[in-house]
Amino acid sequence: MTTKLSVLQCQVVEEEVSMTLADLCRACDADRELVLQLVEHGVIDPQGSAPQAWVFGGSSLRRTRVALRLLRDLELNLPGAALAVDLLDQIARLQRELQAATRER
Repeated sequence: MTTKLSVLQCQVVEEEVSMTLADLCRACDADRELVLQLVEHGVIDPQGSAPQAWVFGGSSLRRTRVALRLLRDLELNLPGAALAVDLLDQIARLQRELQAATRER
């Protein structure tokens, strides 16, 4: 019997970081067309008018990686991954608010 081990990689990225479309694709090891579809489905929201001028922040890197993992591991479709990423962000926001409210007591 063999056991498959997964390697977890982590990279700390500031929210204020700016990346081009090519940078984001390289950082996520993702195909350009797939990243364009993530933009189309609202998973990530670049600044700029055209793909050549797009700039992505640190949250886009995190959201892209989460979406790619959902697509790969859970075999979700793009709309499902977009919804899941939004819900995960909402859960994280609510947890932060709860922690802050608990500390204020």
